[in-house]
Amino acid sequence: MAAMSTDHGNHTTQPEPATQPHYDLVCIGFGPASLAIAIALHDRGINARVLYIEKQRNFIWHAGMLLPNARMQISFLKDLATLRDPTSKFTFINYLKSNNRLVAFTNLSTFLPLREEYNDYMSWCASHFDDQVQYGYETTSVAAADNQEGPITTWQVTSRNTETNQTSTVTAQSVVVAIGGKPRIPIPLHGLDSRIVHSSSYSTTVPQILKETWKAHSVAVVGGGQSSAEIFNDLQTRYPNSSVSLFTGASALKPSDDSPFVNEVFDPERVDTFYNQAPESRQQSTLADKSTNYGVVRPELLDRLYEVMYHQRLHEPDLSKWQFRIIPWQSVIGFEKASDGDRIRLRLKNTSNGESSISDASFDLAIMGTGYERKGHETLLESTRDLLQEDKFAVERNYRVKYRKDVVREDCGIWLQGCCEDTHGVSSVVFFPLRDCNKTDGHVFLLAG
Repeated sequence: MAAMSTDHGNHTTQPEPATQPHYDLVCIGFGPASLAIAIALHDRGINARVLYIEKQRNFIWHAGMLLPNARMQISFLKDLATLRDPTSKFTFINYLKSNNRLVAFTNLSTFLPLREEYNDYMSWCASHFDDQVQYGYETTSVAAADNQEGPITTWQVTSRNTETNQTSTVTAQSVVVAIGGKPRIPIPLHGLDSRIVHSSSYSTTVPQILKETWKAHSVAVVGGGQSSAEIFNDLQTRYPNSSVSLFTGASALKPSDDSPFVNEVFDPERVDTFYNQAPESRQQSTLADKSTNYGVVRPELLDRLYEVMYHQRLHEPDLSKWQFRIIPWQSVIGFEKASDGDRIRLRLKNTSNGESSISDASFDLAIMGTGYERKGHETLLESTRDLLQEDKFAVERNYRVKYRKDVVREDCGIWLQGCCEDTHGVSSVVFFPLRDCNKTDGHVFLLAG
């Protein structure tokens, strides 16, 4: 049986082109959204000149959270192709078949593969497009190309080589911005101490800081969502002699809701309903749908963690002496160095009464499961702000940025992916397949979601 491998090709940085090439489409970021676009274009046989620009050196999805035994939270049928075209070669099932694991996987009787296997699936898909991807380049700006008369027909995309800092520029008729989220660390904690790290870099950074797995470290985990709970659980086996405290501003860790009726909020057709609502109704719908994705934990993991808490209670009735603690009602608002200088203490705010305090324990490390900001597109597109219909990067139903029609030609545009929750609902930041791709008169039109 073929072993799983994340090495699906030699992803070397492409050399900087001597001339400024022109593309039908440039996708900034080569994560799941852009990969879904690549697959859809391939499956439809669309012969377009497309370039994908990715700042990582190779394809990898959430490298810092590829934890042992961590599973996906959505069905493998919601992969990069199946709901759009079940006959595509890029379905998860075909990936399993190609790697001689299909029969074995069916024996698991699950719709939720391991996260590391799903990353391998996407890496396998991405390897088919290596000749179209410019790895190791970070895009710094998108602007209207110079020397254009009349409405804009071409965009100029400037990127920086992450190793040499050399810049390269390409032009494109259409641009998709799909750069994902930026780790969010509360301002009082941001960039102040190397002992404060974001959950997104957990499995890559923490082993470099806490090198002795047998040592009795003291670690704080901040946040009440899935990532925080997974890290809290993983630390117990990764550093079995350490003390770990999870702080959450909520009254308790709460379960995610993936029941069938609620799960329909992720159906592609529901985006139409959400988009056509008034802004106030959208906000209410977003709040109502938070239990599907934000600040919640899979019920089976909650059961596992409660068993750990109960086992400690069996041997030690004093909660303050537990090795692994979940501390509710406490929001982390800052930190200060402990008296020994090698550790930190957390500044806390009681969310039930507003009182402030300092953590009793001091910590070698604090891991922040505090989510992501999704505003990176605003910086990339800043030079186009004066072209907008209104003073914000609003998008149409098909995710196209609303530029003034008199200054940007109809067959030229910029699309946003992964940052449109306000207008398209929670499904816009969670996996969903590209619904359709068409090519008309040499132009790539994207109809996502």
